[in-house]
Parts: sequence; C-alpha cells; structure tokens
Amino acid sequence: MTQKKHINLFSPSIDEKEIRASTNVLKSKFWSSGAGIRKVFEFENKFKKFLNTHECVAVDSGTSALHLALNVLDIKNHEVLVPSLTFVSTVHSIVHNGGTPIFVDIDPLTLNMDVDDLRDKITSKTKVILAVHMGGLPCDLNKINKIAKKFNLYVVDDAAHACGANYNGKKIGSICDLTCFSFHPVKNLAMPKGGAITINLKKHSKLKNILNSLRWCGIENRNGPFYDVDHLGFNFYMDDVSASIGLEQLKKLNIMNKKRQIIAKKYHDEINLENKMPFDKQSSYHLYWIRVKNRNKFIKEMDRNGIEVGIHYKPVHLLKQYKNGIFLKNTESVWKEIVSLPIHPELTISQVNYIIKQVNSFVE
Repeated sequence: MTQKKHINLFSPSIDEKEIRASTNVLKSKFWSSGAGIRKVFEFENKFKKFLNTHECVAVDSGTSALHLALNVLDIKNHEVLVPSLTFVSTVHSIVHNGGTPIFVDIDPLTLNMDVDDLRDKITSKTKVILAVHMGGLPCDLNKINKIAKKFNLYVVDDAAHACGANYNGKKIGSICDLTCFSFHPVKNLAMPKGGAITINLKKHSKLKNILNSLRWCGIENRNGPFYDVDHLGFNFYMDDVSASIGLEQLKKLNIMNKKRQIIAKKYHDEINLENKMPFDKQSSYHLYWIRVKNRNKFIKEMDRNGIEVGIHYKPVHLLKQYKNGIFLKNTESVWKEIVSLPIHPELTISQVNYIIKQVNSFVE
C-alpha cells in the first residue's frame, strides 16, 4: 500500500513576518495598482539594490517577464536560440512575440546550454540568445556574452531558478542585457504571484519606461485621471500583497539559499550516483537533479516511501506544439533519466538523510 507523502518536493518558507506584511496590505485596502506604486515600487528598488542592477520592473509572473523582455527587443521574424530542456513558457514567449525558437542542445554535466552547439546554430536571422540557468546553476555567461558580442546579439537570461545565484562575483540579474525572474510560490523567493525583469543595457531608463507602460495596458503620460495609450500593452503588473511578501522573502533569501546549498552538498557527497547535479557554491539550487535508470520504477519506489519527486522537464521540442523532427542528442538522453529530488529550506537534516538512504537503496 502506498504511503502518504510526507516529504514534499517543494515548500515555500514563510513565518509570521510574511503573514503580518500581507495582512497589513489587506487591511490598508490598497491591494494593487497598475502604476506600480507603494509596495511594488519598494520591492523593485530593494531587489535592484540586492542584485546591483540598473533597473527593475516588477510583473505578475516569470512568464510575463519573458514575454515583455522579448517584446521590447522586437524579435518578430527573427530567431531566438534557446535550450529545449526548460519550462514551456520560455519558448511560448518567443512565439507569442513573432519569433522562431531554435533549440540548442545541453551540456549533460550541467544541463545548461552547450556553448559549441549554440555557436553552430547562429544565422543571419538570429537576434537573441535566451539562456536558462537550469536548477539555479549559472550558465557559462562569459562564453555566451562573448559569442553575443561577436555576432551583435542580445542575451536574455531566464533566471526563474536562479534568484540569488552568483556568477564570478556578480548576482545573476546584473550581467546580461535583460534577466527574467519568477516568484512563483515554489521558487527561491516566493510570492503568491510575481516576476521581474532587470535591465543592464545602456538605454536602461528608456526601457524601464517602456516596460512600465507595457505591463499596464500601454498606459503612459499619466496625469491624475488623464493618460494616453499609443501602443498595445498587457495586464501584467504585480499586486501589493505579493510585493509585501516578496519584501520579507528578500531579507532572508541568502539564508534560504545557503540552506539549499547545504542540502545540495550532502546530496552531491552521499548519493551513490555518477550522474547528478554538480556542487557549485554559486548555484541557488532551486532544483537538485539526478539521473537514474528505470525512472518510472524509481518514482514509484520514492512515492511508496513517502518522498515526492519531479521531472524537470520534458524537452519542449518533444511536445506536440513544437515537435518538428529535430534531434538533440544530449537533451533526449538526459530527459529519459532525469529526476528532481526535494530541496528547499523546510527540509530537516533527518529528512535529507532519509531521502539519500532511499535513493541509494534503489540504485545499489
């Protein structure tokens, strides 16, 4: 008989401070504004300072962040290089903006973009490299940015997994042209609903104004009750309840990520598998992946022992919407074996030890 799950794959880490902050917003009866004032404005400025980036625009999801980032770069009729091993909204954002996704294979050791395959797939139509920090492990941004500079391309990084991660002494979010974050309830910095775009281009002030307008139906030149709209926009703004929770989460993000790193180090040192996520002190470890033979049997065995695991992700080029006959050797090999283990600040050391024991019992 299957045991009821007692170790969740994900769990947001909150305390009375988040509850008090959100309650105060509810009591204020000022819950949201498309203008991005009050708590949203405060979150943008504190998140910008935390990352040491030029500008920050808060939105309602990581998907919205990706959509707006590609919208302002005008990718219509252009190609965007993107890994297939990612959540499908990364690729949807390209198509919704009139671009063509060109799928890049991955490095099987990191599950991030294979830089050689990336370089080989650049054409005269390429405009953007959309890099994904899989599981929170940073991509090789030095090489990616050098390639982008050589071919005059933009680099947008999908940091849905990488909030608080570092790369060569800098925070992810302060390195690429535009960076997109997700604050979904299971992410490292959790909100009921939220996302953000950080801007490091020279024209950052102008882009912030455009993004502020785009997230609120194209509204601009607002003066009291009067405003104008001269382009299409979207209803993508963040609400104050989410922002208030995000402000409290931001205060302890480094501490929570450190707890994730401690768990990742134990997994790396004690799980008896050769193919597993590498340990890197720069990673935010939103996920910790392993590769196992007979994955279906493994998932059933973990479930029987009360451990929830996941699969991140089915490659986008294998989904019906995007299937076009291309073959990505590493991506397809990894996909057949990859499993995500629980890794979040709510886990106890005894639970982590139990997970390690059950994994090793299966693979030995």
